[in-house]
Amino acid sequence: MTARLSEQLQSKIAERLAFHEDLGTKLFYRERTILVSRIPVPAEAAPLSEPFEDTPTLVEEEILPKPKRPATAVVGVQVYPELRGNAAPHLATQPVLDAALFSPPSKTSNFFASLKTVPNDSLLKIREDIGDCQRCRLGKTRKNIVFADGNPKADLVFVGEGPGADEDASGVPFVGRAGKLLTQMIEAMGLQRKDVYICNVVKCRPPGNRPPEPDEVTTCSPFLVRQLEVINPKVIVALGATAAKTLLETETGISKFRGQWLDFRGKKLMATYHPAYLLRNPPAKSEVWKDLKKVMAELGLEVKKPKPA
Repeated sequence: MTARLSEQLQSKIAERLAFHEDLGTKLFYRERTILVSRIPVPAEAAPLSEPFEDTPTLVEEEILPKPKRPATAVVGVQVYPELRGNAAPHLATQPVLDAALFSPPSKTSNFFASLKTVPNDSLLKIREDIGDCQRCRLGKTRKNIVFADGNPKADLVFVGEGPGADEDASGVPFVGRAGKLLTQMIEAMGLQRKDVYICNVVKCRPPGNRPPEPDEVTTCSPFLVRQLEVINPKVIVALGATAAKTLLETETGISKFRGQWLDFRGKKLMATYHPAYLLRNPPAKSEVWKDLKKVMAELGLEVKKPKPA
């Protein structure tokens, strides 16, 4: 009879699984057996062999057996040098997706296709059309409408979810902790905030920084589409699940297509994790940097090698 894991151990396993599912690396934790050195097991008990899908996570674990390779999509494992020595072992390898096997997320809506083009549209006209917006419930609780920031002729646009408390107070997107991290990301690409355009799916802060509700997104996102049409950037970076799902009109999880080139109305779109997520999960920064390097290559920006110490 298999020894039962303690509640504390089960809770830690569940937390670990949730963390890796958000990163899109849960694949490496499936169908593995676990060896626990400090859990007393009766002599007659069989080794633990429950799959991680259903087993909650541990305090201390030994090196886990290598997982089975999936029959599709993953065709190899690439080791990234920049991760060696400073990242957790489970993040040092990532699946290499065969482009021929990758399929874009399926659409669950064609709402944007039904939007009518506004003749002679401009960012000024869009802002005037928004006015002192009360089209949805967010208008009743916000302080300021947060329209956008940056270069109206930018080749690169970052789209986030919605304003937070700092943004609601200032009327400028991405100025809080997550905003400072986004600024660092932009500077790491060799750019400044004034070189890019930054906006959100919704222009008003959801109470308590909750995700915007579907009806709020439906009400506000047409203004975002107009912004993107006027700017006509070469690349759009969708920051986080809400932005990615909204622009791609899908319910597919972001981990399924993050880091892949996708299409938004004829423009190249790259979905990656939101800076707020990176503040909670610093190891994911390496994944976002790989996504941003693809964006840099598309824009012809040089990836500078770190100077030797």
